[in-house]
Amino acid sequence: MQITILGGGGFLGQKLAKRLAKEGRLGDRAITGLTLFDLHAPPVPMASFPVRSLGGDVADPAQVAAAIPPGTAAVVHLAAVVSAQAEADFDLGMRVNIQGTLAVLAACRALPKPPRVVFTSSVASFGGGQEARLEDDARQLPGNSYGAQKAIGELLLQDASRKGFLDAVNIRLPTVIVRPGRPNKAASSFVSAILREPLLGLETELPVPEDFAVWICSPRRAVEWFLHALAMDTAPLGLDRGINPPGRSATVGKMLSALETVAGPAARKLVKHVPDPAIEAIVGGWPASFTAQRARRVLGFSEQESLEEIIQGFIEDDLAATRAERGL
Repeated sequence: MQITILGGGGFLGQKLAKRLAKEGRLGDRAITGLTLFDLHAPPVPMASFPVRSLGGDVADPAQVAAAIPPGTAAVVHLAAVVSAQAEADFDLGMRVNIQGTLAVLAACRALPKPPRVVFTSSVASFGGGQEARLEDDARQLPGNSYGAQKAIGELLLQDASRKGFLDAVNIRLPTVIVRPGRPNKAASSFVSAILREPLLGLETELPVPEDFAVWICSPRRAVEWFLHALAMDTAPLGLDRGINPPGRSATVGKMLSALETVAGPAARKLVKHVPDPAIEAIVGGWPASFTAQRARRVLGFSEQESLEEIIQGFIEDDLAATRAERGL
């Protein structure tokens, strides 16, 4: 089978690509080719099958069509402008997050056989704030442009599935921690920074109080969810293609306590509380907890690790590479 990863240069896209390259199969099907597409041509993992690397504009239908050629059986759509950037630049967010998804839909519709499309939506597509614990049928009511654009993308792909143009699984990712590399323009970037930077021996700022809660998942678990979504039976989804995967609700204080357990008190002391009302206004509207019973009991999505395991996973998988990339 042929697979395309849009946003294949990002950290989750690269982790997924390496996992597919290593295993060489998806479920009971052999992988015969992989295309990685991003703004700049992504790094190519070693694989027993051909891997293409393409740079381009996800909002350009012709370039997206080239990345999703005839014979493509599955597409993972990770390409996006992230939360704070989409809020600050409405036109850019609309272009990448909406026009890009429309380009993906058009490319998939042109294929001779409808492909499986795994779309990364977000917890930001919901409102409710800190006190919310949302059920699986909760209404999406985003309080930011990024969340609205993700919800629109979900509806487009849900309707395209109903029409038989493609077979979508829309995964509403929690905040993914610990992200390797450097801080990015996501409003939630601080959630990774308060763990990653101290592990690098660096001070970092915490823009919210320690009792602030976040719905999180690890990169390891996100990749497992992608693989499951690519191979799962979608019949139980019916019309509703949106999935709240089983993440973990944790306060900043609990994350810092887990950091202290893994790395010692000195690491925690490198986190300094510096309030940022703009960041808190964006992330404060996101719900801090989901029941996620459909994903667990009906759809077979795996559970999230403990906070200590998440931090240890970053140390094992990404700390050395992050240190080298940042010249530390």
